[in-house]
Amino acid sequence: MKIGFDSEKYLEEQSRYIMERVNQYDKLYLEFGGKLVGDYHAMRVLPGFDPDGKVKLLYKLKEQAEIIICVYAGDIEQNKVRGDYGITYDRDVFRLIDDLRHWDLQINSVLITRYTGQPAATQFKNKLERRGLTVHTHGHTEGYPMDVDTIVSEAGYGKNYFIETTKPLVVVTAPGASSGKLATCLSQLYHETQKGNNAGYAKFETFPVWNLPLKHPVNVAYESATADLEDVNMIDPYHLEKYGETTVNYNRDIEAFPLLRRILTKINGSDIPYCSPTDMGVNRAGFAIIDDEVVKEAARQEIIRRYYSLQCDYKKGIGTLEAAQRGKYLMDELGISIDERRSVKVALEKSEEKGSHVVALELEDGRIITGKQTRNMTGAAACILNSVKILANIPDEMHLLPPVILQTIHKLNHEILSHHDEVLDTKEVLIALSISAVTNPSAEAAFKQLVNLRNLQAHSTSILVNIDEEIFRSLGVIITSEPEYPDDRLYYGL
Repeated sequence: MKIGFDSEKYLEEQSRYIMERVNQYDKLYLEFGGKLVGDYHAMRVLPGFDPDGKVKLLYKLKEQAEIIICVYAGDIEQNKVRGDYGITYDRDVFRLIDDLRHWDLQINSVLITRYTGQPAATQFKNKLERRGLTVHTHGHTEGYPMDVDTIVSEAGYGKNYFIETTKPLVVVTAPGASSGKLATCLSQLYHETQKGNNAGYAKFETFPVWNLPLKHPVNVAYESATADLEDVNMIDPYHLEKYGETTVNYNRDIEAFPLLRRILTKINGSDIPYCSPTDMGVNRAGFAIIDDEVVKEAARQEIIRRYYSLQCDYKKGIGTLEAAQRGKYLMDELGISIDERRSVKVALEKSEEKGSHVVALELEDGRIITGKQTRNMTGAAACILNSVKILANIPDEMHLLPPVILQTIHKLNHEILSHHDEVLDTKEVLIALSISAVTNPSAEAAFKQLVNLRNLQAHSTSILVNIDEEIFRSLGVIITSEPEYPDDRLYYGL
């Protein structure tokens, strides 16, 4: 993978600018936009970006920082799914807590926002509390969004539980957008001010990148990633008016800024130091881009990936037609064609030739390896096996998986677990490969090549079964799929 981004420089600058904000107050509430752990969108559009760089940054500041995790009760109730992991928001909170504990970071509490006693949210709260986690709830804020006098009063933020914190930096994060991070920060600021404390607010930003052009592919890729939220990048008019400098922000922050400024001014009792949404953000990502052409190409590929993802979500019934159409519009706006993703054409042609579902994967040297579905294994599994054989210089006719192992897996599936599907998925095939590698030097050589699939591009001619999709994600293969199912089964991929 060509590198276009200097992650070390980014983390160094981002840390320095955060500490500059922290040092202005007794306590800083830092709203964390984007993913705190595993930011794979950033990794895809900024090649060289460390997906765990943000949590590593916090690890450096761990003596000064503690974390509040917000999750919207409605997202729990509706089983909202985080697309990159394929898990619901409540499960993502569990994952996030485990990851933060791994990094020895202090978790203050979990806050369920806009809580009105929703059954699923109550069950989620009970699960956490019975595992020793501190959980708080906030309801709807009286007077929000327009009645600032009521919002900033005992009848508004004053009704919210005040979360006691002990560190100078309080990071407020969440599984996704619209989880209540900003409202939590503002509520905490109200209570801090009532107690006579000098507290401030800032926002950790990654996208859009404010000092890149409005229609730079990296910024358009962000619009594509948030198509379901209908986010639109815009020139920040407040920044332009105040400083005469053109910067990029997104519509929700720009539209909310006048109200946010009024609320912050009301809380502080005086004007705030921020003249624009861009002022509020701490975002040094644009300064760490070291090869703009590499970054542009990666972002164009991400826009295509998002287009396919939105199309598949619509086909699955979990996405809207409007979001799917917006994904296509953003591609057209930049003149991007699916032909730029070389594996697409090869997969479709091979599928038509063989009359079967096919997965095609592009190696780093430009070669494209395919795998078709057979009665023994899925096209995804075949593609992975064929790819590692090529990388290990193993002849195509050589079999890596002894029939006795495959027969035993089949026996387990059918005779013991009572599964009806005879086709082995990618996970089963990789387990068979790992077992074979113990005694077969060729299988061992192929097994060692699995790490070299990370960041490669692939395309499937049909929607992958869940386990195949999960394994590709774990291997780091960036895969897209045609929005079609390979057969007419309804209980598919479960």
